[in-house]
Amino acid sequence: MSEEELLIQQLFDEEKLTDKQKKILFAAIESFSEKGYAATSTSEIAKKAGVAEGTIFRHYNTKKDLLVSIVAPLMTKLIAPFVVEDFNKVLDQQFDRVEDFLRATIENRRDVLKRLLPVVKIMLQEIPFHPELRHQFIDQIAKKIFERVSHLIKGYQEKGQIIEMPPETVARLAITSILGFLFTRYILFPENDWDDELETERTIQFIMHGLGKTPSRE
Repeated sequence: MSEEELLIQQLFDEEKLTDKQKKILFAAIESFSEKGYAATSTSEIAKKAGVAEGTIFRHYNTKKDLLVSIVAPLMTKLIAPFVVEDFNKVLDQQFDRVEDFLRATIENRRDVLKRLLPVVKIMLQEIPFHPELRHQFIDQIAKKIFERVSHLIKGYQEKGQIIEMPPETVARLAITSILGFLFTRYILFPENDWDDELETERTIQFIMHGLGKTPSRE
């Protein structure tokens, strides 16, 4: 059993689900992750789980209910605590240079993404299209991280390392660049021949070129 499956198994065990429900959920996670929610049929999930399609509808009224039953508790009990608490380890450190903070952030987010890739793929694919999941993500994850990152950015601005711009805007631009790199690396083109260290440094250079404050010349 992979590390991702073990984490998910532990979560669902807490829900006291039947073996058939667990098989359905594992099959749904695999299918949603590989093909996306819209392209996955309940008959395909049933076949993969080794159950009759009617068994799915005895536990979940619709395919949407099945999706929410996966993403909502995962976000509440696994993803949010893991992502927020793990990233706090980075935010609690003192980095003198903003480049060092960005590097630590990329490495931290890379580790989280690799560990929880199937679930993260489902979240990225489906959250934009399901308001209830999007609101849950914003409340439990995005706001908590965004506020702390914005506070740190203000500190780097006071040191003269980042241009004068609303800290929230700087945070949005930096986070977008980092997540864009990781999304491309692990979800869009994972099979490419990546030089992770080099691409990390290029991402940092790109961010700093736009946000870094060039020392004034006398």
